[in-house]
Amino acid sequence: MWILFAFGAAIFAALTTILAKIGIEGINSNLATAIRTVVILILAWAIVFINGQSHQINHISNKNWIFLIASGIATGLSWLCYFKALQLGEASKVAPIDKFSIVLTIIFATLFLNEVLTWKIVIGCTLITAGTIFMLL
Repeated sequence: MWILFAFGAAIFAALTTILAKIGIEGINSNLATAIRTVVILILAWAIVFINGQSHQINHISNKNWIFLIASGIATGLSWLCYFKALQLGEASKVAPIDKFSIVLTIIFATLFLNEVLTWKIVIGCTLITAGTIFMLL
């Protein structure tokens, strides 16, 4: 089932880029990010309440809070940078650099989560890096 959600994430991420590029035309990228964030906030909490999961908030540990808040800060900074880059550059150039986060995630997962780095992963990361560079030329 995870693979369906992963493909869903890819499809919605692609739509995010196209819709955002059109939506930020003529407005400040930070304002656009703030508007987008409010929509996401409302949507996420609506899903939590519709699924009856709001009671679980009392069971979140301090460690969970710290890392979720840090992740939220990283997400916000990523979105601010992404929208500014999208406003200044072409979507077809911004998106590949943004997706280079795959390589960085694998490096960080190896360093901080002790995930195994296989030859297939190294080759894949090398190809992603080469592809990113090639698309920017």
